[in-house]
Amino acid sequence: MNSNNGTSISVRGDKSCFMSNPLLEYLEDERRGPAGEDGLTETAQMKDGLALECLFDTKVRQEASFDGIIGRSRALRSVLREIRMVAPTDSTVLIYGETGTGKELIAHAIHELSPRRSNAFVKLNCAAIPTGLLESELFGHERGAFTGAIGQRLGRFEVANHGTAFLDEIGEIPLELQPKLLRVLQEREFERLGSMRTLRTDARLIAATNSNLAAMVEEQRFRSDLFYRLNVFPVRVPPLRERRGDIPLLVRHFARQFATRMKRHHESISPETMRALCEYDWPGNIRELQNLIERAVILCPGPVLRVPARDLHHRATVPHSGHSGQHQTLEEAERAHILRNLKEVGWVVGGLNGAAARLGLNRSTLQFRMKKLGIVRPGREDDAGLPSQSRVPIELQSLAS
Repeated sequence: MNSNNGTSISVRGDKSCFMSNPLLEYLEDERRGPAGEDGLTETAQMKDGLALECLFDTKVRQEASFDGIIGRSRALRSVLREIRMVAPTDSTVLIYGETGTGKELIAHAIHELSPRRSNAFVKLNCAAIPTGLLESELFGHERGAFTGAIGQRLGRFEVANHGTAFLDEIGEIPLELQPKLLRVLQEREFERLGSMRTLRTDARLIAATNSNLAAMVEEQRFRSDLFYRLNVFPVRVPPLRERRGDIPLLVRHFARQFATRMKRHHESISPETMRALCEYDWPGNIRELQNLIERAVILCPGPVLRVPARDLHHRATVPHSGHSGQHQTLEEAERAHILRNLKEVGWVVGGLNGAAARLGLNRSTLQFRMKKLGIVRPGREDDAGLPSQSRVPIELQSLAS
């Protein structure tokens, strides 16, 4: 690794700067000794304002990652250890974690490490299929089974025979369909819609959810027997805020990926950008980070990759007060950041020294955000039709959607 006046880190030709197979890294570390501290060294370097130089070099082979899983943090290594233990078995696996954490990649990694890797990996998002069609998608149907069934259709469990069936958002399966899924897990048999013939399947089931299934059982929205049958080997995928040491690696990977696709060339990443990205809590997790880097690559034609100023402001980390252990939502962080700037300028919105200029926004844009977030200057609540210190709840759609 070469340095350049202490302001950048060269990664050209140095394999240690590229993400290698995390599973192989874990196995190597097991032989060498205990794992490091969550990739904090690299993150600390980014926070000290060090840029990454020469991100893209066509002479250097593409980053070798295990099924797209990128990271070296202790939290990720723990997940990979669990994958390595359960993959050779036929046990049902329940993957749970927040949206955008990469649960499908974990499921695919389990399949690729299993003896079933040469057979089909069949996936289905249960939340994306209308309730009336979900049974047909899972178990198939015969011609004439219902209106519009013009031909025979094989279900996912039939297609995944001797392979792996991955059901994402399994908490969205309606109660009336859950006994049929339980039967497949226990008896390995089912019938197509409109057929009396019993079929058998040797498909292994991997399920994923971002819901609390245990709480759904208590609320009688999910069958307890199905939950216990699914929860044979639970795997928790950590959110990105619990593996901040992996953020520089992910940024580097996505920046290269999108720059190659868009035929852009970036020699370095702005240290302010990397610092802001490492400090943000990422409620949308890896998917949100990926979308933000794509936007940055589109908007930055120059050699230095930067996140647009307004996006950086919206992602500024705001210290928590009186909520130890809780993470702010994007709405809460944005509202607190705007309020702090308004107070510092005496609630002046426009002008060279106003809050809009400090935030890098147009005056009309800031006024719109204030209205949406229920931000009103003290003493003017009645003019705005709002009770004192009220807050209009809204939902800001995450960049990961």
